[in-house]
Amino acid sequence: MASVLASDLVFEGNVSGAGDLHIDGTVRGDVKVGRLTVGETGNVEGGVQADIVEVRGRIVGAVVGKQVKLLGTAYVDGDISHEQLSIDVGAYFQGRCLQVRKGEPTPVSHHPQAAPSMGFSAPSYAQPVPAPAPVDAGQLIELKPASA
Repeated sequence: MASVLASDLVFEGNVSGAGDLHIDGTVRGDVKVGRLTVGETGNVEGGVQADIVEVRGRIVGAVVGKQVKLLGTAYVDGDISHEQLSIDVGAYFQGRCLQVRKGEPTPVSHHPQAAPSMGFSAPSYAQPVPAPAPVDAGQLIELKPASA
């Protein structure tokens, strides 16, 4: 039987445990449980980690799970690290999908909303990508095919 955070409740702080959690209210903090369901009225503002994550509501933060399901009413803004991922038609997702194979360590998320307490860190890139040169209105730009 899952613990339930009702739709009229707001919880500020981190939540952790080995059991099942169903969120219909709001959590402002990280959530680390065995199985997480975010209901249609549920809202998580922080990182999420669970073996099974089912989202009908809203998550703004990194998601780490073996099985991650975004149903049609889901809104997720953050990277998802997963073994299995399904996204239904109608779901909103902005971020990167990072597939993890069984036995590999879970990659570190690079989402700015992720909290240090869950082991997330800022990305590091080998070389910076140069910004494109500004283009003046009315300037003619000649496109050439790439050389082989």
